[in-house]
Amino acid sequence: MKKLEIIIRPSMFDKVKDTLTDMGIHGLNYVEIKGFGRQRGHTEVYRGTTMQVDCLPKIKVEVVLHDDMLETVLNAVVSISRTGQVGDGKIFISDVMDAIRIRTGERGDEAL
Repeated sequence: MKKLEIIIRPSMFDKVKDTLTDMGIHGLNYVEIKGFGRQRGHTEVYRGTTMQVDCLPKIKVEVVLHDDMLETVLNAVVSISRTGQVGDGKIFISDVMDAIRIRTGERGDEAL
């Protein structure tokens, strides 16, 4: 099993969620976050005052999936989320040692 932490622009969330659902992924978690990378934020003018905004809003989606789905999901998420501009996001991939469904006690792949 693999865990994906997908950090994307907020405007891409619905597209990514719908694509993952269409691919048969039945569960995901997401959280609204703020951060920066190479983009380093931007400047805004508010009531005549220039302000530097260092941390930009992003969405972090967490998904645990079977190993055989990894490349398909990665290709789909990257192609949907890519605008070609700095700030499109990142995907982090981790191994998952085990999973337990609390309600039934199922473990491993059955728990997904």
